[in-house]
Amino acid sequence: MIPGLDGLRAIAFLLVFLDHTNYLYIGWAGVQLFFVLSGFLITDILLKMKERFQPKQYFSKFYGRRILRIFPVYYLYLALIAIIVGVLLANGYRVHYMQRFQEQLPYALTYIYNFYVASSKYTGESWFIGHFWSLSVEEQFYIIWPLVILLTPGKHIKKLFLCAIVLGPVIRLALTFIYVKHLFPFLSSDMPLSVYVLPFSHIDSFAMGSYIARFEIPRPKLQLVILALLVPILGFSANYLSKGSLGELSALGFAFPLANGMKQVWGYSLLAYLFAVLIYTVVHEKLFMSVLESRALRYMGKISYGLYVYHFAIIWFVARIAGDNGVPEAYLNHVIAIASLVVTLLVASTSYRFFEKPILDLKERFFRLST
Repeated sequence: MIPGLDGLRAIAFLLVFLDHTNYLYIGWAGVQLFFVLSGFLITDILLKMKERFQPKQYFSKFYGRRILRIFPVYYLYLALIAIIVGVLLANGYRVHYMQRFQEQLPYALTYIYNFYVASSKYTGESWFIGHFWSLSVEEQFYIIWPLVILLTPGKHIKKLFLCAIVLGPVIRLALTFIYVKHLFPFLSSDMPLSVYVLPFSHIDSFAMGSYIARFEIPRPKLQLVILALLVPILGFSANYLSKGSLGELSALGFAFPLANGMKQVWGYSLLAYLFAVLIYTVVHEKLFMSVLESRALRYMGKISYGLYVYHFAIIWFVARIAGDNGVPEAYLNHVIAIASLVVTLLVASTSYRFFEKPILDLKERFFRLST
Protein backbone atom coordinates (compact mmCIF):
# COMPACT_ATOMS: atom_id res chain seq x y z
CA MET A 1 0.00 0.00 0.00
CA ILE A 2 1.24 3.48 -0.88
CA PRO A 3 2.13 5.42 2.31
CA GLY A 4 -0.47 7.98 3.31
CA LEU A 5 -3.42 6.55 1.36
CA ASP A 6 -4.89 4.61 4.28
CA GLY A 7 -4.78 7.87 6.21
CA LEU A 8 -6.63 9.62 3.39
CA ARG A 9 -9.26 6.88 3.43
CA ALA A 10 -9.72 7.50 7.14
CA ILE A 11 -10.05 11.25 6.51
CA ALA A 12 -12.66 10.58 3.81
CA PHE A 13 -14.70 8.44 6.20
CA LEU A 14 -14.42 10.95 9.05
CA LEU A 15 -15.63 13.73 6.75
CA VAL A 16 -18.72 11.70 5.85
CA PHE A 17 -19.28 10.72 9.49
CA LEU A 18 -19.07 14.34 10.67
CA ASP A 19 -21.59 15.31 8.04
CA HIS A 20 -24.00 12.55 9.04
CA THR A 21 -23.73 13.58 12.71
CA ASN A 22 -24.35 17.25 11.84
CA TYR A 23 -20.92 18.62 12.73
CA LEU A 24 -19.38 19.45 9.35
CA TYR A 25 -21.65 20.12 6.39
CA ILE A 26 -18.84 20.00 3.84
CA GLY A 27 -18.26 16.46 5.10
CA TRP A 28 -20.38 14.96 2.31
CA ALA A 29 -17.42 15.74 0.03
CA GLY A 30 -15.61 12.83 1.67
CA VAL A 31 -17.47 10.72 -0.88
CA GLN A 32 -15.77 12.73 -3.66
CA LEU A 33 -12.43 11.98 -2.03
CA PHE A 34 -13.32 8.28 -2.06
CA PHE A 35 -14.17 8.51 -5.78
CA VAL A 36 -10.88 10.22 -6.68
CA LEU A 37 -8.96 7.70 -4.58
CA SER A 38 -10.74 4.85 -6.37
CA GLY A 39 -9.86 6.30 -9.75
CA PHE A 40 -6.23 6.64 -8.69
CA LEU A 41 -5.82 3.16 -7.24
CA ILE A 42 -7.98 1.16 -9.64
CA THR A 43 -6.49 2.75 -12.76
CA ASP A 44 -2.96 2.08 -11.54
CA ILE A 45 -3.87 -1.57 -10.95
CA LEU A 46 -5.59 -1.92 -14.31
CA LEU A 47 -2.74 -0.39 -16.30
CA LYS A 48 -0.22 -2.70 -14.64
CA MET A 49 -2.47 -5.72 -15.23
CA LYS A 50 -2.97 -4.74 -18.87
CA GLU A 51 0.81 -4.92 -19.38
CA ARG A 52 1.15 -8.35 -17.78
CA PHE A 53 -1.97 -10.38 -18.53
CA GLN A 54 -4.03 -11.54 -21.44
CA PRO A 55 -7.62 -10.20 -21.51
CA LYS A 56 -9.11 -13.33 -19.90
CA GLN A 57 -6.77 -13.17 -16.91
CA TYR A 58 -7.01 -9.38 -16.84
CA PHE A 59 -10.75 -9.52 -16.26
CA SER A 60 -10.88 -12.65 -14.08
CA LYS A 61 -8.19 -11.43 -11.69
CA PHE A 62 -9.56 -7.89 -11.44
CA TYR A 63 -13.18 -8.88 -10.89
CA GLY A 64 -12.25 -11.81 -8.68
CA ARG A 65 -10.30 -9.55 -6.34
CA ARG A 66 -12.99 -6.85 -6.39
CA ILE A 67 -15.75 -9.34 -5.59
CA LEU A 68 -13.82 -10.70 -2.61
CA ARG A 69 -13.23 -7.16 -1.37
CA ILE A 70 -16.69 -5.70 -1.86
CA PHE A 71 -19.47 -8.27 -1.93
CA PRO A 72 -19.04 -10.18 1.40
CA VAL A 73 -19.41 -7.19 3.75
CA TYR A 74 -21.97 -5.51 1.51
CA TYR A 75 -24.33 -8.47 1.46
CA LEU A 76 -23.61 -9.45 5.07
CA TYR A 77 -24.71 -5.98 6.13
CA LEU A 78 -27.87 -6.12 4.03
CA ALA A 79 -28.72 -9.56 5.44
CA LEU A 80 -28.21 -8.40 9.03
CA ILE A 81 -30.28 -5.25 8.52
CA ALA A 82 -33.03 -7.25 6.80
CA ILE A 83 -33.24 -9.55 9.84
CA ILE A 84 -33.26 -6.64 12.30
CA VAL A 85 -35.91 -4.83 10.28
CA GLY A 86 -38.03 -7.99 10.17
CA VAL A 87 -37.89 -8.32 13.95
CA LEU A 88 -38.67 -4.63 14.52
CA LEU A 89 -41.49 -4.72 12.01
CA ALA A 90 -43.01 -7.77 13.72
CA ASN A 91 -42.99 -5.79 16.98
CA GLY A 92 -44.62 -2.75 15.39
CA TYR A 93 -41.60 -0.49 15.78
CA ARG A 94 -41.59 2.47 13.35
CA VAL A 95 -43.49 0.40 10.80
CA HIS A 96 -43.44 2.94 8.00
CA TYR A 97 -39.69 3.33 8.22
CA MET A 98 -39.08 -0.43 8.25
CA GLN A 99 -41.35 -0.87 5.27
CA ARG A 100 -39.43 1.81 3.39
CA PHE A 101 -36.24 -0.22 3.81
CA GLN A 102 -37.95 -3.36 2.54
CA GLU A 103 -39.28 -1.50 -0.49
CA GLN A 104 -35.84 -0.12 -1.33
CA LEU A 105 -33.82 -3.25 -0.58
CA PRO A 106 -34.04 -4.79 -4.10
CA TYR A 107 -32.32 -1.73 -5.57
CA ALA A 108 -29.46 -2.03 -3.10
CA LEU A 109 -29.14 -5.77 -3.71
CA THR A 110 -28.64 -5.17 -7.42
CA TYR A 111 -26.33 -2.14 -7.12
CA ILE A 112 -28.75 0.22 -8.82
CA TYR A 113 -29.74 2.15 -5.70
CA ASN A 114 -28.39 5.40 -7.15
CA PHE A 115 -30.66 5.09 -10.19
CA TYR A 116 -33.59 4.49 -7.85
CA VAL A 117 -32.75 7.63 -5.85
CA ALA A 118 -32.71 9.62 -9.09
CA SER A 119 -36.09 8.26 -10.19
CA SER A 120 -39.63 9.47 -9.54
CA LYS A 121 -40.22 6.25 -7.57
CA TYR A 122 -37.92 7.39 -4.77
CA THR A 123 -39.84 7.57 -1.49
CA GLY A 124 -37.24 9.21 0.71
CA GLU A 125 -33.97 8.31 2.39
CA SER A 126 -33.52 5.18 4.46
CA TRP A 127 -30.83 5.51 7.10
CA PHE A 128 -30.14 1.81 6.64
CA ILE A 129 -29.12 1.98 2.98
CA GLY A 130 -29.29 5.65 1.99
CA HIS A 131 -25.49 5.81 1.72
CA PHE A 132 -25.38 2.84 -0.66
CA TRP A 133 -25.96 5.09 -3.67
CA SER A 134 -22.21 5.82 -3.64
CA LEU A 135 -21.32 2.13 -3.48
CA SER A 136 -23.56 1.62 -6.51
CA VAL A 137 -21.64 4.34 -8.35
CA GLU A 138 -18.35 2.65 -7.41
CA GLU A 139 -19.56 -0.71 -8.64
CA GLN A 140 -20.75 0.77 -11.93
CA PHE A 141 -17.30 2.31 -12.33
CA TYR A 142 -15.70 -1.10 -11.76
CA ILE A 143 -17.92 -2.61 -14.45
CA ILE A 144 -17.14 -0.08 -17.18
CA TRP A 145 -13.62 1.21 -16.52
CA PRO A 146 -11.61 -2.04 -16.94
CA LEU A 147 -13.02 -2.48 -20.45
CA VAL A 148 -12.32 1.15 -21.33
CA ILE A 149 -8.72 0.87 -20.09
CA LEU A 150 -8.16 -2.39 -21.96
CA LEU A 151 -9.47 -1.04 -25.26
CA THR A 152 -7.63 2.28 -25.12
CA PRO A 153 -4.15 2.18 -26.71
CA GLY A 154 -1.39 3.32 -24.39
CA LYS A 155 -0.56 6.33 -26.55
CA HIS A 156 -4.13 7.62 -26.13
CA ILE A 157 -4.54 6.97 -22.40
CA LYS A 158 -3.82 10.60 -21.44
CA LYS A 159 -6.42 11.81 -23.94
CA LEU A 160 -8.92 9.37 -22.44
CA PHE A 161 -8.43 10.79 -18.94
CA LEU A 162 -8.63 14.40 -20.12
CA CYS A 163 -11.77 13.74 -22.16
CA ALA A 164 -13.42 12.06 -19.18
CA ILE A 165 -12.50 15.01 -16.96
CA VAL A 166 -14.16 17.41 -19.39
CA LEU A 167 -17.12 15.10 -19.90
CA GLY A 168 -18.13 15.21 -16.21
CA PRO A 169 -19.33 18.83 -16.06
CA VAL A 170 -20.70 18.58 -19.62
CA ILE A 171 -22.92 15.69 -18.53
CA ARG A 172 -24.06 17.57 -15.43
CA LEU A 173 -24.88 20.59 -17.57
CA ALA A 174 -26.89 18.36 -19.92
CA LEU A 175 -28.75 16.84 -16.95
CA THR A 176 -29.55 20.34 -15.70
CA PHE A 177 -30.94 21.24 -19.13
CA ILE A 178 -33.01 18.03 -19.14
CA TYR A 179 -34.55 19.06 -15.82
CA VAL A 180 -35.22 22.63 -16.88
CA LYS A 181 -37.02 21.38 -20.00
CA HIS A 182 -38.79 18.52 -18.14
CA LEU A 183 -37.63 16.07 -20.81
CA PHE A 184 -37.51 12.92 -18.64
CA PRO A 185 -40.61 12.65 -16.41
CA PHE A 186 -39.35 9.38 -14.90
CA LEU A 187 -36.61 11.31 -13.05
CA SER A 188 -37.09 12.63 -9.53
CA SER A 189 -38.33 16.20 -9.16
CA ASP A 190 -35.27 16.90 -7.00
CA MET A 191 -32.80 18.02 -9.67
CA PRO A 192 -29.73 18.61 -7.45
CA LEU A 193 -30.07 15.19 -5.80
CA SER A 194 -30.60 13.35 -9.08
CA VAL A 195 -27.62 15.01 -10.72
CA TYR A 196 -25.51 14.08 -7.70
CA VAL A 197 -26.32 10.38 -7.50
CA LEU A 198 -26.19 9.43 -11.18
CA PRO A 199 -22.91 7.72 -12.11
CA PHE A 200 -22.28 9.84 -15.21
CA SER A 201 -21.97 12.88 -12.94
CA HIS A 202 -18.82 11.55 -11.30
CA ILE A 203 -16.81 10.48 -14.32
CA ASP A 204 -14.51 13.49 -13.83
CA SER A 205 -13.80 12.52 -10.20
CA PHE A 206 -12.68 9.03 -11.20
CA ALA A 207 -10.80 10.41 -14.22
CA MET A 208 -8.88 12.95 -12.14
CA GLY A 209 -7.73 10.13 -9.89
CA SER A 210 -6.82 8.13 -12.99
CA TYR A 211 -4.83 11.02 -14.43
CA ILE A 212 -2.59 11.46 -11.39
CA ALA A 213 -1.91 7.70 -11.37
CA ARG A 214 0.22 8.16 -14.50
CA PHE A 215 0.86 11.83 -15.18
CA GLU A 216 2.40 14.75 -13.33
CA ILE A 217 0.71 17.95 -12.28
CA PRO A 218 2.81 21.11 -12.00
CA ARG A 219 3.71 22.71 -8.66
CA PRO A 220 1.27 20.58 -6.63
CA LYS A 221 1.99 22.19 -3.24
CA LEU A 222 1.28 25.66 -4.58
CA GLN A 223 -1.85 24.41 -6.31
CA LEU A 224 -3.04 22.83 -3.09
CA VAL A 225 -2.67 26.10 -1.18
CA ILE A 226 -4.45 28.05 -3.91
CA LEU A 227 -7.29 25.52 -4.11
CA ALA A 228 -7.69 25.43 -0.32
CA LEU A 229 -8.31 29.19 -0.45
CA LEU A 230 -10.24 29.20 -3.71
CA VAL A 231 -12.82 26.55 -2.77
CA PRO A 232 -14.48 28.48 0.09
CA ILE A 233 -14.11 31.81 -1.71
CA LEU A 234 -15.94 30.51 -4.78
CA GLY A 235 -18.46 28.59 -2.69
CA PHE A 236 -19.44 31.51 -0.46
CA SER A 237 -19.38 33.96 -3.40
CA ALA A 238 -21.74 31.78 -5.44
CA ASN A 239 -24.05 31.49 -2.43
CA TYR A 240 -24.10 35.22 -1.84
CA LEU A 241 -24.67 36.12 -5.48
CA SER A 242 -27.47 33.57 -5.94
CA LYS A 243 -29.15 33.60 -2.50
CA GLY A 244 -27.99 36.79 -0.81
CA SER A 245 -26.37 34.90 2.08
CA LEU A 246 -23.24 32.87 2.76
CA GLY A 247 -25.20 29.83 3.95
CA GLU A 248 -24.03 27.32 6.55
CA LEU A 249 -20.42 28.22 7.33
CA SER A 250 -19.25 24.63 7.88
CA ALA A 251 -20.38 23.80 4.34
CA LEU A 252 -17.81 26.29 2.95
CA GLY A 253 -20.41 27.38 0.43
CA PHE A 254 -20.97 23.83 -0.83
CA ALA A 255 -24.09 22.65 0.98
CA PHE A 256 -25.34 19.22 -0.09
CA PRO A 257 -26.54 18.69 -2.75
CA LEU A 258 -24.96 21.38 -4.90
CA ALA A 259 -27.49 23.59 -6.66
CA ASN A 260 -27.36 27.40 -6.51
CA GLY A 261 -24.96 29.30 -8.74
CA MET A 262 -24.86 26.29 -11.08
CA LYS A 263 -22.57 24.56 -8.60
CA GLN A 264 -24.07 21.22 -9.64
CA VAL A 265 -22.11 21.73 -12.89
CA TRP A 266 -18.74 23.10 -11.73
CA GLY A 267 -18.67 22.45 -7.98
CA TYR A 268 -18.04 18.71 -8.11
CA SER A 269 -15.16 19.21 -10.56
CA LEU A 270 -13.57 21.83 -8.32
CA LEU A 271 -13.73 19.62 -5.24
CA ALA A 272 -12.51 16.58 -7.18
CA TYR A 273 -9.52 18.52 -8.45
CA LEU A 274 -8.72 19.69 -4.93
CA PHE A 275 -8.70 16.07 -3.80
CA ALA A 276 -6.66 14.96 -6.81
CA VAL A 277 -3.99 17.54 -5.97
CA LEU A 278 -4.14 16.48 -2.31
CA ILE A 279 -3.58 12.82 -3.21
CA TYR A 280 -0.77 13.77 -5.59
CA THR A 281 1.04 15.81 -2.95
CA VAL A 282 0.69 12.99 -0.41
CA VAL A 283 2.02 10.37 -2.83
CA HIS A 284 4.77 12.36 -4.54
CA GLU A 285 5.61 15.16 -2.11
CA LYS A 286 5.01 13.17 1.10
CA LEU A 287 2.90 16.00 2.48
CA PHE A 288 1.06 15.49 5.81
CA MET A 289 2.78 12.12 6.17
CA SER A 290 3.35 12.42 9.92
CA VAL A 291 -0.42 12.71 10.42
CA LEU A 292 -1.63 10.33 7.71
CA GLU A 293 0.79 7.59 8.76
CA SER A 294 -0.27 7.74 12.40
CA ARG A 295 -1.34 4.38 13.77
CA ALA A 296 -4.94 5.46 14.38
CA LEU A 297 -5.54 6.83 10.87
CA ARG A 298 -3.75 3.94 9.19
CA TYR A 299 -5.95 1.46 11.04
CA MET A 300 -9.14 3.39 10.31
CA GLY A 301 -8.14 3.54 6.66
CA LYS A 302 -7.59 -0.21 6.59
CA ILE A 303 -11.12 -0.85 7.86
CA SER A 304 -12.67 2.18 6.12
CA TYR A 305 -14.91 0.12 3.86
CA GLY A 306 -16.58 -1.50 6.85
CA LEU A 307 -16.73 1.83 8.67
CA TYR A 308 -18.58 3.32 5.72
CA VAL A 309 -20.96 0.38 5.28
CA TYR A 310 -21.97 0.13 8.96
CA HIS A 311 -21.90 3.72 10.22
CA PHE A 312 -25.16 5.11 8.79
CA ALA A 313 -27.46 2.57 10.44
CA ILE A 314 -25.49 2.71 13.68
CA ILE A 315 -25.99 6.48 13.89
CA TRP A 316 -29.73 5.99 13.42
CA PHE A 317 -30.04 3.31 16.10
CA VAL A 318 -27.86 5.22 18.59
CA ALA A 319 -29.95 8.35 18.01
CA ARG A 320 -33.18 6.41 18.70
CA ILE A 321 -31.74 4.85 21.88
CA ALA A 322 -30.33 8.16 23.15
CA GLY A 323 -33.55 10.01 22.39
CA ASP A 324 -35.76 7.36 24.00
CA ASN A 325 -33.64 7.36 27.16
CA GLY A 326 -33.96 11.03 27.89
CA VAL A 327 -30.50 12.35 27.06
CA PRO A 328 -30.70 16.14 27.57
CA GLU A 329 -31.11 18.07 24.32
CA ALA A 330 -27.97 20.13 24.97
CA TYR A 331 -25.82 16.99 24.96
CA LEU A 332 -27.83 14.79 22.62
CA ASN A 333 -25.88 15.35 19.40
CA HIS A 334 -22.53 14.96 21.16
CA VAL A 335 -23.64 11.72 22.79
CA ILE A 336 -24.93 10.39 19.47
CA ALA A 337 -21.71 11.26 17.63
CA ILE A 338 -19.31 9.84 20.22
CA ALA A 339 -21.32 6.68 20.88
CA SER A 340 -21.89 6.10 17.16
CA LEU A 341 -18.19 6.44 16.37
CA VAL A 342 -17.20 4.04 19.14
CA VAL A 343 -19.80 1.46 18.12
CA THR A 344 -18.94 1.81 14.44
CA LEU A 345 -15.24 1.27 15.18
CA LEU A 346 -16.03 -1.81 17.25
CA VAL A 347 -18.37 -3.31 14.67
CA ALA A 348 -16.09 -2.56 11.72
CA SER A 349 -13.03 -3.88 13.57
CA THR A 350 -14.81 -7.11 14.46
CA SER A 351 -16.10 -7.46 10.94
CA TYR A 352 -12.63 -6.93 9.47
CA ARG A 353 -10.82 -9.33 11.76
CA PHE A 354 -13.24 -12.23 11.75
CA PHE A 355 -15.05 -11.87 8.41
CA GLU A 356 -13.33 -9.59 5.90
CA LYS A 357 -9.68 -10.47 6.49
CA PRO A 358 -10.07 -14.25 6.02
CA ILE A 359 -11.91 -13.60 2.74
CA LEU A 360 -9.40 -10.97 1.60
CA ASP A 361 -6.60 -13.48 2.12
CA LEU A 362 -8.19 -15.59 -0.60
CA LYS A 363 -7.26 -12.95 -3.20
CA GLU A 364 -3.64 -14.07 -3.24
CA ARG A 365 -4.66 -17.70 -3.30
CA PHE A 366 -7.05 -17.55 -6.25
CA PHE A 367 -6.27 -14.27 -8.02
CA ARG A 368 -2.59 -13.62 -7.46
CA LEU A 369 -1.10 -10.64 -9.30
CA SER A 370 2.53 -11.50 -8.64
CA THR A 371 4.23 -14.31 -10.53
